[in-house]
Amino acid sequence: MKTLSLRAIAMGLMLGAASLSLSACGRSPGMRALTGGAIGAGAGAAVGAAAGGNAGTGALIGAGVGAAGGAATAP
Repeated sequence: MKTLSLRAIAMGLMLGAASLSLSACGRSPGMRALTGGAIGAGAGAAVGAAAGGNAGTGALIGAGVGAAGGAATAP
């Protein structure tokens, strides 16, 4: 079983907070979903790679969370 370092956890929390706050960029729910998905994919890939896992899986999870967060926010 792999253990996560404190640095990887802190990076994940910071990137998650940044992606959620930036996912509100855009005027329509569709645009916010796209920007949130893109930001989430980048953040997820970075966290996945930093944690020693698969960057592709992290990107997929991050994109889904970012898109959902972006679509759910109000302008």
